Amino acid sequence: MSMTQQAEPAVNTPPAPGPKQTDGRTVRRPLALRLLARPEVGVFLGAVAVLVFFLFAAPPVRDGSSMANILYQSSTIGIMALPVALLMIGGEFDLSAGVAVVTSALTASMLSYQLTLNVWTGVIVALVVSLAVGAFNGWMLVRTGLPSFLVTLGTFLILQGVNLAVTKLVTGNVATDDISDMDGFDQAKAIFASTFEVAGVQVKITVVWWLVFAALATWVLLRTKYGNWIFAVGGNKESARAVGVPVTFTKISLFMVVGFGAWFVGMHNLFSFNTVQSGEGVGQELIYIAAAVIGGCLLTGGYGSAIGPVFGAFMFGMVQQGIVYAGWNPDWFKAFLGVMLLGAVLINLWVQRTATRR
Repeated sequence: MSMTQQAEPAVNTPPAPGPKQTDGRTVRRPLALRLLARPEVGVFLGAVAVLVFFLFAAPPVRDGSSMANILYQSSTIGIMALPVALLMIGGEFDLSAGVAVVTSALTASMLSYQLTLNVWTGVIVALVVSLAVGAFNGWMLVRTGLPSFLVTLGTFLILQGVNLAVTKLVTGNVATDDISDMDGFDQAKAIFASTFEVAGVQVKITVVWWLVFAALATWVLLRTKYGNWIFAVGGNKESARAVGVPVTFTKISLFMVVGFGAWFVGMHNLFSFNTVQSGEGVGQELIYIAAAVIGGCLLTGGYGSAIGPVFGAFMFGMVQQGIVYAGWNPDWFKAFLGVMLLGAVLINLWVQRTATRR
């Protein structure tokens, strides 16, 4: 090569790309871990285990009519467990939910019978009363800043006393009068307490309503802005308020949703049995809360689902009826519920810690 020949300029070539860098935030977790993070997985496995156990321990459970009865018992718990679960996800709980069911039924029954009105008038007034009770609980909570335990405990005692005292004052008895021969009763019963046949088995309409409400609650939680508000106020209401979440509206409306559930179950009880005992409902609030907790909802709020309480309520109905079909002493029912509750809490705690650690 001649000394006078110019050297060609070197071409700068980029270095070969190395392995793709990722961090923990962008790695897609395995399917098993993603399932563990779901609040309803633990209770689903528990419900399957309880079902399998009673299928062997109580052979009558295998009959279609027995399963229909189990689903019916589960639905009467599950319809109320759903709004209670939404309220718990929002960071609160309602101790007055059990007696509120009886309050709605008493209102509809006594108003219709004593004033000789169409039963639908009583049904509508009962809805207004139930929503008002829920709104009162929510308003007291946000105005005073008191824990929901104290607010709803006060409402529980008020409603319990009013239910008994007003019923005695109006009817002269602790139960309402029979309204089965009043105008509108058959139409209302068709909506709240009818039965239909599936493969020769009589199924209560509450089972259908239970599943419809569960689907609606799931859609609200996962697909709407209101669902995001529920999780936000349950996680940290001050942070939620700072980013524009209407905390006051969300809290009050959640208590009103519980009121709606109490009204619906109260109407079912009224049109199933035609009369209402004023002293009932005490203790049911703990059943609703327990079904929600077994379903994966935390008492601290901000975590849970609407599907979990469906399986939680099913476990309650399964145990309640399974003990009877197995021929065991029904006094063991509450003991089973306590074991289920503690077991579900421990499983949910383990699932959360495992998912977070992984």
